[in-house]
Amino acid sequence: MAADLTTAVPDQAPLSGPGHRPHRPTAAGSPGAFVGRDESAFHRACDPQVFDWLDHVKAAAGCSHPIRLAGEVATIDRATGRLLASVSTADLPDREIYKPCCNRRHAVCPSCARTYQRDAYQLVKAGLAGGKGIPASVAQHPAVFATFTAPSFGPVHTQRTDRAGRPIPCRPRRHPQPCPHGVPMRCHRTHADDDPSLGVPLCLDCYNYAGQVVWNHSAPELWRRTTIAITRHIHARARALGLPWLEQVTNSGRVRRVPPVKLSFGKVAEMQRRGVVHYHAIIRLDGIDPHDPDAVIPPPAALGVDDLAAAVEHAAATVAFTTRPHPAQPAGWRITWGEQVDVRPVNADGDITDGKVAGYLAKYATKSTEATGHVSRRLDGDTIDLYANEHGTHPERLIDACWTLGGHRDWQQLRRWAHMLGFGGHFLTKSRRYSVTFRILHDARTIWRRTETGHEHADQPEDDETTLVVGLLSYAGSGWRTTGDALLANTAAAIARERREVAREELAAAT
Repeated sequence: MAADLTTAVPDQAPLSGPGHRPHRPTAAGSPGAFVGRDESAFHRACDPQVFDWLDHVKAAAGCSHPIRLAGEVATIDRATGRLLASVSTADLPDREIYKPCCNRRHAVCPSCARTYQRDAYQLVKAGLAGGKGIPASVAQHPAVFATFTAPSFGPVHTQRTDRAGRPIPCRPRRHPQPCPHGVPMRCHRTHADDDPSLGVPLCLDCYNYAGQVVWNHSAPELWRRTTIAITRHIHARARALGLPWLEQVTNSGRVRRVPPVKLSFGKVAEMQRRGVVHYHAIIRLDGIDPHDPDAVIPPPAALGVDDLAAAVEHAAATVAFTTRPHPAQPAGWRITWGEQVDVRPVNADGDITDGKVAGYLAKYATKSTEATGHVSRRLDGDTIDLYANEHGTHPERLIDACWTLGGHRDWQQLRRWAHMLGFGGHFLTKSRRYSVTFRILHDARTIWRRTETGHEHADQPEDDETTLVVGLLSYAGSGWRTTGDALLANTAAAIARERREVAREELAAAT
């Protein structure tokens, strides 16, 4: 792999766009002949080999910033190590291979986020209804859909409804007491979904910005402790019911006693408009097979969904810890869940079904800080002043709090995750045996794509059981080479997506 990327692409701009400069010129008639001649889609579309080019970039078509790779792809016999075939990118259109960026954030790349969202849907649903290698019997396991929220760090503009579900004013007060800064603590407006004031504190100067970014940063640890507390509560309930512990032989030959049940879960972190994360989680109760620890089996009948719900509610109400000290908070910050914890059983015949839950979690898996109006990449000393302001907007003050608190050597991670308002955890995680992995879904899609239209490179063997495909590739750049290429590729991808959506609707109507 090339170590010096500037040598591989001496005059390549990092991203495509109106100011994008073309790559090195190429002789007319060669695979990269359009690069350096004309950036318009018209000239690319008039080329006789335009359909070959569209087929070549199909894997990344629709991606906002595809990754371009140059080098060689070799196919090797697994048994003998013999080279069976070799393809150089110099013989391909544009002399490069296009790969999607695979960014999960919809604000960064809608196409890749859509793929991630579909994978997330399959991952979550397989853990509730089976499929993708998960037994269908999991549909009968006790499972709950739980929402864990953050505590309040100050009053913010929000949407409220009455018991009948009708919208009501945000914070009506007849005789409100003003805050120390003279701001009345009331709001008689009924906010619409697109109201920019949603999530904004009533008084920016009173809001606890330090406490919120520290809570965001500590949320993954709070979740870890919560899963431990839920497990211990379930085990205590199993003992109270007199369920016998099982004997399991370890790899070293020792015999140990294990509980008869275990937890499996999948969760998604959602960034609220006020800039704080909360968790939506599917928590499932499984049994344990002492002879096959990887097996997914039903739990003992004595333990039901009510026991699981009680364990989740107990953990949410009791789990708390104090962070390490900081000069701004010598005693540390107390980290707890908020009061609004919602736990609902998942029932195939009820309102909370596996399909609804999977779609709900998949939707939030592609969102991030754009809910607050802030979108940026990782910040450093050169860019922090563009986004942080202790007297600015709500997101700017959150970023400033991250950067200010992160100046202490024990809190440097706050600066690393300042662009995420302090949150450094994964937006979608699962326990080991809850469901399939993204890697399995990605590999299945790759195999399907190769068998649908032949191998990605036609002169390579297709037997994945006996051959090994090795890519000797180096990074050549990011983004489309020209705005015309981006237009053609994205248009072709949009047409293909529309056809697939129509096909899905027709299949759904037929069934």
